[in-house]
Amino acid sequence: MDHPAERIELPGALLRRPVAADLQALHQAVTESLPHLRPWMPWAAGDYPPAAAATFIDEATTRWQTGRAYTYLITTSAGLAGTISLERRIGEAGLEIGYWLHPAHTGRGLVTTAAQALTEQAFALPGIGRVEIWHDAANTASRRVPERLGFTCVDTHHPPRFAHTPGKAGVEVVWRLTRPA
Repeated sequence: MDHPAERIELPGALLRRPVAADLQALHQAVTESLPHLRPWMPWAAGDYPPAAAATFIDEATTRWQTGRAYTYLITTSAGLAGTISLERRIGEAGLEIGYWLHPAHTGRGLVTTAAQALTEQAFALPGIGRVEIWHDAANTASRRVPERLGFTCVDTHHPPRFAHTPGKAGVEVVWRLTRPA
């Protein structure tokens, strides 16, 4: 089975697979980000104990090995900035990009740069013809990522696939980029 690169150098950042040694940094980054994430991420509704970070790392490892998802930590010289993943949840020929950032790292183009790199990795995999980014209609920050990368808005879904959270409008917007000819 083909996999994307395990480490991707970006200007001012590195994308890399999470490992057990990242437990403390991941726990800290998520815990500090909870107020920022709660409006959008159902998994951020409660506390984020260290066991949740350990489970995330274990599941990311298993999902990478099986090809179900490719999860990366977004790291900078300041530490762990967030995560970004390629997920197999939109059909055989597609991968969906999902992401979150610590609020201290937003507004700098970091997720846009990381999403561009993962889009390139996705299209290097055999059989991948499209990459999608889904976000809630109320999440304008997430909308700017596919817009900047030249994705096309192709659909909306109501009800959404995931649980409602306080910031969500309840309508998912689907953006798509197809493999270049």
